[in-house]
Amino acid sequence: MQNGYVILGILALLFMSMYGYAYYSVSLEKIRERKKKKKDLEKEELRRLESKRKQEIIDEKVKKFNERKEEIHRELVLLEKMKEKQKVG
Repeated sequence: MQNGYVILGILALLFMSMYGYAYYSVSLEKIRERKKKKKDLEKEELRRLESKRKQEIIDEKVKKFNERKEEIHRELVLLEKMKEKQKVG
């Protein structure tokens, strides 16, 4: 009877260790998956911030271009008026 309990204990220990190993590998995979997901989210956030920064640079350049375009237009109108005054006078 004593040997039966020992064998039963060994079998229980074997099954518990098998379950523990299987659970460990699953939990390890979940941990890796969470880390990968977090890393992907960080990369996406960096891409979004970089895109936003580049868009701000582009917007600033377009704004400067339009201001310069308006300035040139005003100068041309002023030159046309001066030209008209010289023709009249």
